[in-house]
Amino acid sequence: MAESPESVDNSPVGAPVSTGRERVAADAHARGIEVDIVERPAARSLEEAAELLGIQPGDIVKTLVVKRSDDTFVFALVPGGRKIAWPKLRSVLQVNKLQLPDASVAFAATGYERGTITPFGSTTAWPVVADATIPGRRVSMGAGEHGYSLFVDADALITAFDATVADITDPE
Repeated sequence: MAESPESVDNSPVGAPVSTGRERVAADAHARGIEVDIVERPAARSLEEAAELLGIQPGDIVKTLVVKRSDDTFVFALVPGGRKIAWPKLRSVLQVNKLQLPDASVAFAATGYERGTITPFGSTTAWPVVADATIPGRRVSMGAGEHGYSLFVDADALITAFDATVADITDPE
């Protein structure tokens, strides 16, 4: 896992990348990862979102921005139907304090609004911690813009971001 964040410029030389979806696609391409970005209607629940996408709720992975006490961040990948187990995540990160920042801080840290956040194309490349239940399947996650989801092989995602895989969640 990378210790220090680095800025990410995912735009092809001479071509500005203007949408979150384009940033996601450009970053995935640069990492050699195949992603499918699909348009989807809004959903009122995890179950409805899964039904609309034709997958199980646990195959939808939320990317949560977690703030450390030193004002750095980490992406926590949490499957649907599960929630962060704060003591477990603190232990994995070897810190005493973590918090979910408000929406404006999360946006400043990633360039994405809540509900669209993904490590792909983030304006800063924060470390990624993936829950131990994620490997070995294809998952859906935010695609950088409202109304879209991306599908990606979880193992390729974990490898591309040198993610730490650990038990960081509990059932909701």
